[in-house]
Amino acid sequence: MALLELKGVKKIYQQGKIEVPALRGIDLTVEKGEFTTVFGPSGSGKTTLLNIIGCLDKPSAGTINFNGKMLGDLNKKDLAMLRRCNIGFVFQSYNLIPVLTAYENVEFAIRLLDSYDKKELRDRVLKILADVGLDGLEDRRPNELSGGQKQRVAIARALVKEPKLVLADEPSANLDSKTSEGVLEVMVKMNKELGTTFIFSTHDPQVMDYAQRMLEIRDGLISSDKRRESYVSD
Repeated sequence: MALLELKGVKKIYQQGKIEVPALRGIDLTVEKGEFTTVFGPSGSGKTTLLNIIGCLDKPSAGTINFNGKMLGDLNKKDLAMLRRCNIGFVFQSYNLIPVLTAYENVEFAIRLLDSYDKKELRDRVLKILADVGLDGLEDRRPNELSGGQKQRVAIARALVKEPKLVLADEPSANLDSKTSEGVLEVMVKMNKELGTTFIFSTHDPQVMDYAQRMLEIRDGLISSDKRRESYVSD
C-alpha cells in the first residue's frame, strides 16, 4: 500500500529575476515499509525533495498524497500536526536545541505527542539513546558533544516516536563506519519490526548498501530507480 504518491512535483526558487528549478516534475510512489536512498550530485534536488515530502516546503506545482491525505488541501496547523505525529527528521545541521541535554532533545519529540506516561517516556528515550551509542551521555548539552554524537542525538530524536516515515538528509555524516553501521542496524530493525518507511538522501556507499530501493536524481528529475531483494545485512 502506498504511503506517498507524488505527481508532477516541481519546485522553482526565485533569485531576483531569475527562476532556478530545483525539481522539474517528480513522479514517485513509495510503499509503506520501504527502505529507500536518494542519491545524485550536489544540487540535483535531493534535499529539496525530502523537505517537500516532509511538509517543510511547498511544491511550486504538482500534488502529494501522504497516507491518504492530499497535502495541498491542508492548512499550516494540519501540516504541523501531520509532521509531529507521522514524520521523523534527521537534518545535516542537527537542529538540536542548545539549552537542552541530549535526553531532553530526544524527549521533546515525544513529549509533544502527550501519549506516554512518565516512566514509559523515560524508558523509551533512554533505550533509543543507548541503541545509537549514547548511553552515559544523556545529560550533556550539544556544545559538550562531538559532531558524531550530535548526529546520533538527531537520529535518536527522529526514531523515538516511531513515526510512519523517517526522512534523513546525509544521516551518516560525521559518523565513523562502525557507528554508522550500528545506527543503520537500529533503523533496519525498526523497518522490519514496525514497518517504518525510511527515505535517505546520501552519498555514502555504506548507507546505500542497506537500501532496498535506490533512486538517482539528476537535474531535478529521477534518472534511475533500482530495487534489490533484501538488505545487505540479511
